[in-house]
Amino acid sequence: MKPTDRALGIFEAFEAEGRPMTLSELAEAAGLPVSTSHGIVRVLLERGYLYLTSRRKDLFPTRRLYDMAAKIIANDPYLERIEPQLQTLRDATQETVIVGKRQHDEIVYLSVLEGPQTIRYSSAAGALKPLHSTSIGKAMLSRVDATELRRFLAQAALTSVTDNTLTSADDLFDDIAQSREQGYFVTRGESVSDVFAIAVPVDVNRDVLGIAVAGPRHRMEDQIERIGAVLLEAKRSIEAGGH
Repeated sequence: MKPTDRALGIFEAFEAEGRPMTLSELAEAAGLPVSTSHGIVRVLLERGYLYLTSRRKDLFPTRRLYDMAAKIIANDPYLERIEPQLQTLRDATQETVIVGKRQHDEIVYLSVLEGPQTIRYSSAAGALKPLHSTSIGKAMLSRVDATELRRFLAQAALTSVTDNTLTSADDLFDDIAQSREQGYFVTRGESVSDVFAIAVPVDVNRDVLGIAVAGPRHRMEDQIERIGAVLLEAKRSIEAGGH
């Protein structure tokens, strides 16, 4: 495990446990030796990212990481421009809205605005998903010309994520080609069983993002055309510089 992974593992352990912890508890939660955790914790205490509680001298994060992250996000080159449209999308569809970007052979989620429904699609910023099984991935691949797309699909590992995942290069090529004509891209339980998602590619700051709406099959199945139209309107607004 790399040093960066170990340090991030400390904060992920606090996220998972949701409580102050002793050094030994923290080490166990992070899957690290106590000696390794001690060195990381010492630096984090010195830098003000952790503090000791008075009760048992448990460890817990300060707000420093949160405040730092908030300042970083405030300067995000993409999200500041499109945030109003994302909120409008969520309100119009009552489903989860996702912003993603291609990162090599995966999609990385940049932002997730979960819908208000009790039963909804849930994920988090930073999640990595396969290109071939996600609506955003299909939207990103639609920007590749036909020759390059066939070449990519021929060598890509089109692994089965669910029973509905398209694992044939020809089937996926045809799906993307047909969807390109309507302007939006759909997955029907291909990434998460019983979850449908619809996405469009959007040009933002000379780059391409994917914006998707995702929700359970029983609500989404009969709403594909309507949500697709809402997404296309959001795409036009964003690319025109609207807020």
